[in-house]
Amino acid sequence: MPNLVRRIVRRASPKVVTAVVLAVALTVISVAAGSGPALAQSDAGFRDWLTARVWPDARAQGVSQATFAAATAGLSPDWKLPDLGKPGQPPKINWQSEFSAPGRYLSEDKIAPLVSIGRAQMKQWASVLAAIEKRYGVPKEIVVAIWGRESAFGRAAIPKSAIRTLATQAYAGTRRDLFYPELIAALKILEGDHIPLAEMKSSIAGALGQPQFLPSKYLAYAVDFDGDGRRDIWQSVPDTLASIANYLKQHGWQSGRHWGHEARVPDTVNCAVEGPEQPYPLTDWTKAGVTRADGAALPGSGGDKRHLMMPAGRLGPAFIVSWNFYVLKEYNESDLYALFVGHVSDRLSGAPPIAGKWNTVAGFRRGDVRAMQERLVAKGYDVGGADGLVGFKTRTAIGLWQRQNGLAPTCFPDAGLIGAIR
Repeated sequence: MPNLVRRIVRRASPKVVTAVVLAVALTVISVAAGSGPALAQSDAGFRDWLTARVWPDARAQGVSQATFAAATAGLSPDWKLPDLGKPGQPPKINWQSEFSAPGRYLSEDKIAPLVSIGRAQMKQWASVLAAIEKRYGVPKEIVVAIWGRESAFGRAAIPKSAIRTLATQAYAGTRRDLFYPELIAALKILEGDHIPLAEMKSSIAGALGQPQFLPSKYLAYAVDFDGDGRRDIWQSVPDTLASIANYLKQHGWQSGRHWGHEARVPDTVNCAVEGPEQPYPLTDWTKAGVTRADGAALPGSGGDKRHLMMPAGRLGPAFIVSWNFYVLKEYNESDLYALFVGHVSDRLSGAPPIAGKWNTVAGFRRGDVRAMQERLVAKGYDVGGADGLVGFKTRTAIGLWQRQNGLAPTCFPDAGLIGAIR
C-alpha cells in the first residue's frame, strides 16, 4: 500500500477510512489492449463485485480495511486463466473433449522421473523426514510422493498472484462456489501476516505453494516445522513436508497401515463390489481367490477391512486397498491421483512397476459418458452425478447394469457399451 494511504488509514476516522478503501479497491488497471467492450464491461462489473460483495464478506471474517485495500488495489480479472465463463451466466463445460483412458495418468514416463528425483530428495532431507514421520505417523515415502506430484519437489513454477487468480475464478470461473470462500480465506492469510502479498503465489487453480493447498486448507493444516514463526509452504521444505503429513493425519491416516496392493482378482469376483462403501474382511477376499499381483497372499490380519479399487474396471489393473487410500483421496478426490501417489511411494521403497496392463479406451467423448450416466440414473442406478467422469459409483452402476442384462461385467464404458445402455 502506498505510504500516503497507510498514513490515512492509520489516522483517519472510520468514515474516511471506508471511503479510501473503496476508492483504492476500485482503482483498477486499464483493460488490456484488444480486450474489447465485453471485457471492459466485465471488468467494471468485477470492480462493483469487489466492493459490494467481497469486501462485506471479508470484513465479517475479520479482514481489516487496510488488508483489503492493499490486496485489491489495481486488481483486474486475469482473463487468460482456464475454465472461465461469462459473469452472470451458468458455467460451461467442454463436453466435446475426448475421453481420456486412465492408463495415461499412470504412464511410466510420468512416474519414473519422480521416483528417481524423489529418492535423491529423501536422502537430502532424511533427518527432517524421519522427524516428520515420528510426529505425524505418515510414511516419508507418501509425503515425498505428494510433494513430487504437486510441485515437482518445489521445482515447478508457481507464477500467479493468488489473490488475482482466486478473485477471477470466484467472479467468472466455472466453479465459483468453490473459489469464493477460498478468496476470503486468502485475504485472511494476508490479515494474519503469514506471507507478504507479493510472495503469495499460486497455480492457475489458486493452489498455494509447494503442497498446493487451497487457502482454507493452508489455514487449517499448514504448520511451522522449522521453527521460524512462519508457516512458509512456498520456500521452506520442512514446513512443506510437515504440512502434507499433518493434512493426512488430520484426515484420518492410520499409522502402520499400507495404502494398498496391486491384486489378481478372479473373474468370479464381481467388479461392481468396488469402492469405499463396500468394505470386506481380508478373509473374504482371500476366500474369493484374490491375491497380490505376484500371487502372494494379501498382507494383514483376517478381520482387517479392505476395499476393491479398479480404476478402469476389468480393462485395467486391480487393487485391494485400505482406508488410507481414501485418506489420500482427501488430498485430491481422484482415484487415479491416490493410486499415483501410493504407487510412487512404493517405488521409492524399491517396488516394481504396476504389472497389469491398461486397455486402450477411445472413440467417445465426455458428453457421451454424461448421456450414458443420465440414462443409468433414469433406470434407477446411482452414478454419483452425471458429470462425464467415471468415478467408482459410475463403474459400479455399469457393472450392475451389465450383470442384470446378461453381460460379463467390465465396470467401465467403451463405445459399444455407451450405445447399448438405453
